[in-house]
Amino acid sequence: MFRGGVVTIYVSNMDRGVRFYAETLGFKLTERHGNNWASLDGGPGLTIGLHPATPEVPAGRVGSIALGLYLAQPIEGAVSQLRSRGVKFSGPIVDDKVLSLAFFADPDGNPLYLAEMKAVPR
Repeated sequence: MFRGGVVTIYVSNMDRGVRFYAETLGFKLTERHGNNWASLDGGPGLTIGLHPATPEVPAGRVGSIALGLYLAQPIEGAVSQLRSRGVKFSGPIVDDKVLSLAFFADPDGNPLYLAEMKAVPR
């Protein structure tokens, strides 16, 4: 039925938001309409949309959005690479042997997490 979607993230400063998602996290900016909208390629089937915050929908409302990023590499390397770009993680990597998670936030405080799926033993 569905083949993809868009996660809309409300940001307080479009330039800063675009820099974080495109330069710091490395997503490809696919379109930008001034300070009104930006789209980034989040990988197969996912678009990340940046929208300016409004009084009705402020930026960084904790819990209103969480963007999970599935990894194509081990989580330790991804965390190290993002730390070198200035990303601050909110704690250690959480590992339950099936799934590893690392939590951080964008410049507005919107929660994001990295996820590495482990092979399930048979």
